[in-house]
Amino acid sequence: MKRLKWLLTVTLLALPLLSGVASAPAEALGASNELVLTKNSKTMVLNGTAYTGAQPLTIKNGFSYGSFSSMAARYGYTISYDAKSKESIARSAGQEIRFRMNTREYKVNGKKMTGPATSFSLNGSLMVPVRTWALATNSKLTASGTKVKLAWDTKPSAAFSVQPAKIYTGDPVTYIDHFSSPNGGPLQNEEWQGRQEVFLEPGVYTVTRKVQDITGEWSEPFTLTFQVHAPNQPPNADFRTDKEVYRIGERINYMNLSTDDSTSDLKEYWIGKQDVFFEPGEKSVTLEVTDEEGYASSITKTITVSNEVLYSREEYGKLFTDIGNIFPIDGKSVLNIPALSYDYHSEPSKLVRSNSPELWTSEGIAYDDQFEGEIRLLFHNKNTTNIPLRMYLVVTNEGWRTAQFGVKHTGTGGPAQYEDSTGKMSTVRYLESLTKNPPVKYTSVKPGESKVVLTEISAGAIKPGLVYSGYADVTSDETLRFRIIVVADGKDPLKEVNRMELMPADGKHTRGSFNNATRAIDIEGILGDKPERIVLGDNKLDPYLDGYDNTDGSLQLNRGNFGVLYKMNIRLAPRTLVAINPRGGLYTGAFLVNGTLVPVPKNGWLRSQNEAMVLYRSGNTVETLNLTYLIASGSNLPIAMLFQPLPEEKS
Repeated sequence: MKRLKWLLTVTLLALPLLSGVASAPAEALGASNELVLTKNSKTMVLNGTAYTGAQPLTIKNGFSYGSFSSMAARYGYTISYDAKSKESIARSAGQEIRFRMNTREYKVNGKKMTGPATSFSLNGSLMVPVRTWALATNSKLTASGTKVKLAWDTKPSAAFSVQPAKIYTGDPVTYIDHFSSPNGGPLQNEEWQGRQEVFLEPGVYTVTRKVQDITGEWSEPFTLTFQVHAPNQPPNADFRTDKEVYRIGERINYMNLSTDDSTSDLKEYWIGKQDVFFEPGEKSVTLEVTDEEGYASSITKTITVSNEVLYSREEYGKLFTDIGNIFPIDGKSVLNIPALSYDYHSEPSKLVRSNSPELWTSEGIAYDDQFEGEIRLLFHNKNTTNIPLRMYLVVTNEGWRTAQFGVKHTGTGGPAQYEDSTGKMSTVRYLESLTKNPPVKYTSVKPGESKVVLTEISAGAIKPGLVYSGYADVTSDETLRFRIIVVADGKDPLKEVNRMELMPADGKHTRGSFNNATRAIDIEGILGDKPERIVLGDNKLDPYLDGYDNTDGSLQLNRGNFGVLYKMNIRLAPRTLVAINPRGGLYTGAFLVNGTLVPVPKNGWLRSQNEAMVLYRSGNTVETLNLTYLIASGSNLPIAMLFQPLPEEKS
C-alpha cells in the first residue's frame, strides 16, 4: 500500500511540471477533441497544442500504454487516489473512472468492466492501455504508424422523439427525451422552439431543442420534423357494376370505388355478392369497408336480374368455373351419360399397404416383410390410444453384403383430425414430388445392422385422435427385412423393435404386398364430341389388385386400389370439358394434368353426386391429355370422369 501511495504521489507531483495548462477543463476544449500520442515520446498534442506527459507512449505485449494522470488531465478530469480500495480515480462533473494496478478491471461510475490488457507501473506512473481508456471515456481510437489518436466530443446531445407515431390534431403529444452527455452528467437546461403539447391544425411542423449539461456545455440544435394529420375519418364505401340489368346466368363485374383519407388498402366484406344469379328479381348487395384503424362504412345497392336466360346454372359452371373448382350438376343425369369400356395394362411395380389395423390401439409392429428392388409404401392410420405415438420404418440387413436403401418420392399428410384431409395432403405432396423428380437419397445398411430409415414418417409424434397418411417410393439393391413399427413417443425404436409383437389385422382394411401397382388405362378414339364418361375404382372395369399379407400368408384384396398409381393418355375433341364427379360419397385427392398439379378440389372436398370439379378444358383443336393420379386415402369410390362438349358461348 505504501508503494501505491508513493506512485500516486509521484504522479500528482508530476502534473505541475507539464508544459502548457496543467488541467484544461472540458468546456474549454471545443465541440470535438483530438489527442495525439507518439510512440516512445512524452509529447501529447491536444487540438494542435503540445503538452508533456509524465511518461512516453509505451508498447508492451502488443498494446499501447499511456500515463493515466497525463491522459486524464487532457480530458479535464481531476485526479485522486483511494488508499482503501487502492484505486486511482479520474473525475469530471458527470463521470468517475477508477483503475487499479496490475489488473484488466476498471470501473465507470461504479460499474465494473474489463479491458483488453493489464495496467502496470512505469517509473512511478500508472500506465493504462490506451484502448481501455478509450472505452472508459467513449472515445474513438485510431492508430497510424507511430501515432495513436483519441477523439471525443464534449458537447451533449439534444436528441428526442415524439409519440404517437401518427399524430392527429387535438391529440396530446409526448416528447421522449434521448439526452446524453459525453461525461455522463445530467441535463441542466434546455431550450425549445416550436414545441406544442397539442397541435390544433394539420400540417408539417418543426420542433428544435438545445440542451446544456452539468459542465455548462450547450449542444448543437436537434431538429425533428413531423406531420400532424387531421382526425381520421371513416372510409367512404362505394361500388358499381358494369350494367344495371342482368340476364339469368350473366356474369356481373363489380368495381370497388371505396376511398379513405389515409388507408390505401381497405378491408372489404361483401354481403349478397355473387358473380352470377340464376333467379330473376331485385338482388341486394352490400359492401362494407374498414380502414386500418377500424373505422368502417357500408353501402347497399340493388342489382336487377331479368327473366331472360343467358346460361343455365350448369352451362355457366361448365364454361366459367376455374380449374380445380366445383360447379353444380344433376347427379342423376350423369347415369344417362354413356359409360365407356376401356382396357388397361400394368407396369412392373410393387405396393406395400400398411392400413390394417387402421386404428392403432397399442404399440406394436404394423407390418413385417422382406423386399429388394423398388416398392411404393402407403401408410394410413389413426392413433386411438391415450398416448402420443411415432411410426418408424426399421430395415434390417440379414444378408452378408452391405445394402443401399434409397428414398425418392414422398408425400405425407397430418397428423390431423380428419382422414380425408390427411389423405388429400399426402396425395397432393406425393404427386408434387413426382413433378420435381428429386434424386434418390441413399443410406447404407451393413450386414447384421438395423437402421431407422424414411425419417419423414417419424418426424413428429401422432397425438391421440389424430390421423396420419403417407406415400413413399423406396428402393434397395439387396434383400432387406423391413418392419413398420409404432412406439410411444420418446422410446428408442431400435431398442423396442425386437421385443414388439405384430398388431393383428382389423379384418376391414388392407395390409399386404401387391404387384402391378402402376396401371395405365388405355382409351381409344377421341373423346368429347358427345357426352361420355369413364368410371374409375369400380372393381369391374378397374379391378382391385390381388396380393398377400406376408405376416400370416393370407390372400388380400387391395380394396379401393389405394396406393395404385394410374396413368391415362386421352385424345380430346376441341372445346371439351373434363370433370370429376363423385359417385360413392365424399372424394378428394389430386391429379397431375399434363404435368401440372390440380388438387381435387382446390379447397375442401367433393361431397356429393350433385357436384363436379373442372379438371380440364381443351382449346379449339384436338389435344392429348396426360393424367397421373392416385386414389386418396379416406375417399369413397367409384368416381366418374366426364367428357362433355362445352356449351356455346353467348353474348
